[in-house]
Amino acid sequence: MNQGVETFERLRDEKKQRVLDAAASEFAEHGFHRASVNRMAAGLSIAKGSIFKYFGTKEGLFEYLFRHSVGLFKGPLRQAAQSSANQDLFERLRLSLATGARFIEEHPLIYRIYLKMLFQEDFPRRETHLSEIRLYSAKYLRPLVDQARARGELRPGLDPAMIVFFLDAVMDRFLQALSVPFMDAGAGLFRADRAEVAKKIGQCVDFLRQGLGR
Repeated sequence: MNQGVETFERLRDEKKQRVLDAAASEFAEHGFHRASVNRMAAGLSIAKGSIFKYFGTKEGLFEYLFRHSVGLFKGPLRQAAQSSANQDLFERLRLSLATGARFIEEHPLIYRIYLKMLFQEDFPRRETHLSEIRLYSAKYLRPLVDQARARGELRPGLDPAMIVFFLDAVMDRFLQALSVPFMDAGAGLFRADRAEVAKKIGQCVDFLRQGLGR
């Protein structure tokens, strides 16, 4: 951690959050290259030099925001895995999807940045960051799958690596459909209310149980 970031970390939580919220709003709205530190600073009523003092460059600010955002998502997901350790794989997937949907509801700007990274190419270290997200998803899902296999919850003969790949793909697409109309494809997920999302999660998990379960 460089000295500027250390200085930022020592700021009051409220001030830090205001800077991160402004950065999330700017990157979510404009992407990376068209994002303006001037606009961020003006909205915060601070000198843009303060932002550069903390993060060095616009890329440094984005990198910090990315790390912060990943941490925000990992915490609830880790808690979901721990709290459901004694339940079967499909109930754990239901809870994981619900956790993802709640994260999108609570942090819509951060999720918009992820979608921009996914569908556009104007973010620094895009492939590295997206690879990190996919690898984390696989790292999260693999123990759940291995435990389910050991408990006899899955049909025998299925390749665990392919199960993880399939689950990651289905869950990521499900969450995308909550925010992107053309990813919905008539499923009724786009901008659905909480009750409808919970219903759709249940249907999705039932499909997974029928296809993968013993």
